[in-house]
Amino acid sequence: MPLPPRRDLQRQFWLLLRAGQPRTEAAIALGLNQVTGTRWFRQAGGVVPAYVNAQPSKRYLSLAEREDIFAGVQRGDSIRLIAKSINRAASTVLRELRRNMEHQYRTRSRLTSRSGAKRIHPWDYRPSLAQQHADSRASRPKPAKLLSNPLLREVVQAKLMEKLSPEQAAAELRREFPESPEMWVSPETIYQSIYVQGRGALRRELAACLRTGRVLRKPRRKRNQRLGRIAGMVNISERPPEVEDRAVPGHWEGDLLVGQNSRSAIGTLVERSTRYVMLLHLPGGQGAVEVQEAMIAATKRLPQTMWKSLTWDQGREMCNHPQIRIATGLDIYFCDPGKPRQRSSNENTNGLLRQYFPKGTDLSGHHPDYLEFVAAQMNRRPRKTLGWLNPAEALDRLLSKASAQAGVATTA
Repeated sequence: MPLPPRRDLQRQFWLLLRAGQPRTEAAIALGLNQVTGTRWFRQAGGVVPAYVNAQPSKRYLSLAEREDIFAGVQRGDSIRLIAKSINRAASTVLRELRRNMEHQYRTRSRLTSRSGAKRIHPWDYRPSLAQQHADSRASRPKPAKLLSNPLLREVVQAKLMEKLSPEQAAAELRREFPESPEMWVSPETIYQSIYVQGRGALRRELAACLRTGRVLRKPRRKRNQRLGRIAGMVNISERPPEVEDRAVPGHWEGDLLVGQNSRSAIGTLVERSTRYVMLLHLPGGQGAVEVQEAMIAATKRLPQTMWKSLTWDQGREMCNHPQIRIATGLDIYFCDPGKPRQRSSNENTNGLLRQYFPKGTDLSGHHPDYLEFVAAQMNRRPRKTLGWLNPAEALDRLLSKASAQAGVATTA
């Protein structure tokens, strides 16, 4: 199956048309069929596409910048001096030279090294050739590796016929050809060569050799379904204004303090008004069920009046938030992705807790008594935002005030 037309060919076609060349002649000049040029012209409605007029991205080096690099190399300037002259990072210039350089060693009668070879210049850099290579690398679509390498294609097909999975075939290729990277291929490349139209370098019937036997790839999620989205969550934008000003107690922020390789965690809860801290013991893991049970147990340690709402990020550990809401009466809200500032008290507290639970350590081995000790230490620290009261004192004042008001109401 032929590949879609390369974008650089289409760009050259439109540039020739702009220069006044007829579309049939422009197509022939580029080695294309006359019908191809006519079809491109009709598909675009006779209007030059936007990408032809677009300015080159400043993200990539231009030919002028490559010529400046070449001039700096000829002068013998350092990498940092060359980078400064074109207002680029030194790593950008070094990467450009390494990608396009050729080492040359020549013999001279004077100033030779111990081996008799004189290194004339470490960089044989040609800006025009480097620009050509960059344009080639940037062209899309790229030819499939299995399509351009017949030997690799035959080897992969043979392995699939032996009922090896694409992952197993890719692993065997690396073991069989350790010194030949051109014979390496990723499992996804093999899958795409079977399934994706336009990259079908492998025979379509090889799909029957896969364990699923499917002729089409099965998507892991439904169309328009966001990956990892928690069902039924209420966004923080719907949270009542009284939560924001911290005037009313009983609104909490929560998160997980994650351990080494994300295999262990401790739940953290912070009350927004008093900054009171509670820690959730999760010895069995950080799944939705474990977090649900720990949350329900934590809410029984303080009066019900202190549990009005909870704000959490969109972690999968809160998949059971409907069950938590029913069991505790908490209104649960979820932050926007990538905005930890919406749980500022909790983020600050997690940073302080790293004094007791350093990053990269296993958190599953801590006893519940130790978690209580750490929480007590956090709650006795005087806080400037509380007028140098500590969270435990601030919470006691709230509970005493609520108890006195309840007594007055009963007497009345």
